Amino acid sequence: MRARLFFLSVTLALLAAPAHAEIRAVIVGVSDYLSLDADLRGPANDARLMAETLALRGVLPTNMTVLTSDPTGLADGAGTARPTRDAILNALAAATLASAEGDTIVFTFSGHGAQAPDLSGDEGGGYDELLLPADASGWKGAIGSVENALSDDDLQIWAQQTLAKGIQVIALIDACHSATGFRAVGGQGVAKVIDEAQLGIPADVTPVQGSPAPPLTGDFVFLYSSQSDQRSFEYPMTDGTWHGEFTLRLAQTLRDTQDASWAQVLSATTEAMVQGPARQMPDGEGPLLTARVFGTGPTTRRFPVEDGHLSAGLLEGLTEGTELALYTTPTGGTPLATATLTNVTARSARLTAPDDARWAEVTSAPPPAILTLAAPVLADPADSRDYSAWTAALPTPGDTPDLVPILTDGAIALANADGTLDPQGPGSTPRIRREPGETEAEAVDRTLAEAAHGLALRKTLAGATGRSLTGKAPLSVATERRAALTCDQTGPATPFNPAQPVAPCDQLWLTITNTSGTAQDVSVLYFTADFRVQPIYPTRNLSNRLAPGETTRVGLMIEPGSTGGIEEIWTLAVPASPDAPRADLTRLASPDKTRAAPADPMTAWLEARLDPGATSRGFSTKPAPLTMLRQIIRLTPGLPAAPATMMEN
Repeated sequence: MRARLFFLSVTLALLAAPAHAEIRAVIVGVSDYLSLDADLRGPANDARLMAETLALRGVLPTNMTVLTSDPTGLADGAGTARPTRDAILNALAAATLASAEGDTIVFTFSGHGAQAPDLSGDEGGGYDELLLPADASGWKGAIGSVENALSDDDLQIWAQQTLAKGIQVIALIDACHSATGFRAVGGQGVAKVIDEAQLGIPADVTPVQGSPAPPLTGDFVFLYSSQSDQRSFEYPMTDGTWHGEFTLRLAQTLRDTQDASWAQVLSATTEAMVQGPARQMPDGEGPLLTARVFGTGPTTRRFPVEDGHLSAGLLEGLTEGTELALYTTPTGGTPLATATLTNVTARSARLTAPDDARWAEVTSAPPPAILTLAAPVLADPADSRDYSAWTAALPTPGDTPDLVPILTDGAIALANADGTLDPQGPGSTPRIRREPGETEAEAVDRTLAEAAHGLALRKTLAGATGRSLTGKAPLSVATERRAALTCDQTGPATPFNPAQPVAPCDQLWLTITNTSGTAQDVSVLYFTADFRVQPIYPTRNLSNRLAPGETTRVGLMIEPGSTGGIEEIWTLAVPASPDAPRADLTRLASPDKTRAAPADPMTAWLEARLDPGATSRGFSTKPAPLTMLRQIIRLTPGLPAAPATMMEN
């Protein structure tokens, strides 16, 4: 859901809040709908999680109003009520009335979103975006809207009145309104959207032409759970607790960072969501996007340990098999031992620790599990095609699938765990197709081997790198795009805008600079929409070591016919060791790794973790730190073909 007030931008100076400034929060989680048959399982948990997270950021419980159908577990002093339309508007108005210039109001919403034709004309002939409170019902012609919905007009009025008092406004929205261009045909996730038909909006109601409302003026930042053409999803955690994917990853990021801007928080949240089951990309805007996040934040990333229990769990991004170093103090010191987590729940985990261990610090995530598929889902009309050979070739379905096989157009599409087919346009979900001379079984085995390796490598690299937002990266990467005029000719170089899709034959050029005081071994890999990993840099065994201050340029071209979808460029850096060979991580790109020459220590360590049967774990065996810089690429749809290739400068 992206309400209209969240589209608008202004250019105002950022004002530092006075020392006495207060933060108030209105936190909404709509799980249970009174009239609509649209209950969700995550929003009440999202509201509780955001209340806990904001408390860690310094917001007093007495300054919070939590509107949810399940107020259990909330801190004493927080106001509560059911998340109805009137309750939400009253809570927002009360927060504004109690605030003064320099204060901040945080509004979070988790629940369903929707769209309805604009009958006031302030959308310029478009649609009103809606958030659906618990008492929302269907379309009412008398009022020209969905009854009891919270429209962007409502939010616009409140926000501008609040901003006019010099109060900063922060909105964190985990909902969506997109209901077209997708076919969600199966999977473990639930989309947080209600379409027009379910709301009873008549097909013959058309938007009224008019002039758009004026833009907001003031200091604000708004983060949304997905792009305007994507859905937002909720998922179950391994202990059965449901959360919105965006809220969960955002809360984990806010708990991790001490001093970061909202833009940095958004970037880290986006990366965490790309690692997870949802292929939704958050977005954000507002003058405060580059401003520091409110509150002091946590002072340490170490977690308390007592009697074999860790006071952290799934909500902090930990999973069974996570490896930690144990300490006697909350900061500094020498590790006493290492430990591996077991029995991880939402807020706690078990580990074996020495008696004097009081704190634990994550060193790396566990090796990824073997790739698991859901049961196949038929998207074609029943009995339209014979898929028996394809279904016989698929492995036995698992309980927590990584991918959902969808039978469509005579082939198998491998959707992400949300089960959404072709989210970026026709053909954008990768297909299993037979190559010349292949059987269906051989095509399935080949494709799943590539997908398993690519997904495992992404998780392994993410788990081997730190999650700190405050540590300075040893590299800077500037990306430029050369749009294709033809596949043999490009236009001028322009700064790359991640929000704009790239097309086949476009070129992307990376200027990589070592900004640290230590030589770095640099590798670049490309992760395709069909889960393959391609080596980009270095090539031909050329040196990839950058001295302090040194720069190199790396280019790649999106080949003709590339499929649409979300892809990634991974720029990896390992501190150079004079006693070891150069770290060249392009060897990791192939599922069948060449072992003719010994790997450098980092590559060898990562290869061991890619092997599900590897038993070598532990803090002491991990080599020098690995830095991973991720660039998200949005491809326009096209015919299936080869992925990106290296360009010569």
